[in-house]
Amino acid sequence: MSSDTITVSRAEGGLRGTITVPGDKSISHRVAILGALSRGSMQVRNYLCSEDCLNTLRAMQQLGATVTPGDCPQNFTLTGTGMRMHAPAHDIDCGNSGTGMRLMAGMLAAQPFSSRMFGDPSLSSRPMKRIIEPLSQMGARITACGEKPGCAPLQIDGTALHAICYELPMASAQVKSAVLLAGLFTEGTTSVHQPAITRDHTERLFEHFGIPCTLSADGLTISINGPADITARDITVPGDISSAAFWLVAASIVPGSEVTLRHVGLNPTRGAVISVLRRMGADISITNCYNEGEPYGDITVRSAEQLTGTVIRKAEIPNLIDEIPVLAVAAAFAEGTTSIRNAAELRVKESDRISTTVHNLRAMGAEVVEFEDGFAVSGGQPLHGAELDSYHDHRIAMSFLMAGLNADGCTTLHNCANINTSYPGFAEHLHMLTH
Repeated sequence: MSSDTITVSRAEGGLRGTITVPGDKSISHRVAILGALSRGSMQVRNYLCSEDCLNTLRAMQQLGATVTPGDCPQNFTLTGTGMRMHAPAHDIDCGNSGTGMRLMAGMLAAQPFSSRMFGDPSLSSRPMKRIIEPLSQMGARITACGEKPGCAPLQIDGTALHAICYELPMASAQVKSAVLLAGLFTEGTTSVHQPAITRDHTERLFEHFGIPCTLSADGLTISINGPADITARDITVPGDISSAAFWLVAASIVPGSEVTLRHVGLNPTRGAVISVLRRMGADISITNCYNEGEPYGDITVRSAEQLTGTVIRKAEIPNLIDEIPVLAVAAAFAEGTTSIRNAAELRVKESDRISTTVHNLRAMGAEVVEFEDGFAVSGGQPLHGAELDSYHDHRIAMSFLMAGLNADGCTTLHNCANINTSYPGFAEHLHMLTH
């Protein structure tokens, strides 16, 4: 079995064991950026050493930050630039990371130098207009140079920016964060109003680093005053709930399972996946809760007696957008129909996750109706193994490997190397929990 092709079969006896999932991807990106902007040195623990997050960390080193290795790759000392970055010697490679590119665009737009960011073919097909528009309103000079209109590579000719009050046309933590990061360099108050509450890692990290950040009573408007002075502070990155979600679903659908996931982030703006699974009948308990800026704890999941279908509500979509493919797998094993709408954003992820999820579910024998903005899964029928493509999408790959753990016969996923963009060590954890 190569790292690019993984085959699984039914996990007889269930998934059993205790693991620690890798550090949170969203938080790791932001820690690298804010740590690089800070004054002084900080200890970073449990950083996600995936390809995506390492690309962001390497970008910060190109811009003047220093990384001193610690006792393991996840732990290191990060010495920042005190808001005085220097021009990169060469173009910045963002790999597969839309988060890294969109967040860095906000920061780079305000620098007194030019820079250029590029990525792999998948990243080069994803929309960047959504961050170019608000940053341009602040005075940024960003050119999308890709073959597809509005796509990477991005040429950024840095310049002084001015503060704005921006109304997000869609709920997007990445766009919100790009504007707020640009606001760190501007005189006056930069505000972002969002139509729905999105993941708030940026705001929590602003507080951690001592950056004044105010929130409206309804939680929909975030404001900061620039220019900022950021002081380095040690930080531990909690485990990624999006990575934990694969095991939450697998242990729920495979009889005889009991899995404990240690030190998983429990940020309320990321917990919708747990709420939905519990609503479907999943047996999930949380213990040993702590809060160090970001809340985290241990999650134990046992096989469910019977999952039932549900309707995933529009308000829930922004806070579980990454978990929808694996929730679709749970839906295939649930009695009744699960409906997911208002999720057109899935079409412009690493793959068209509506199309790829529907195609692979059907290949395994599930009954699925596809919509422009989602799908409906009629569950409860046994699935059979199949030879599937992950379409170079890490979340599609891991989701359907979970499906294969309770399907008849063997399930083979091709093009799985991309799993390393978010979950290094996945294959080892799969082996640990199934043997």
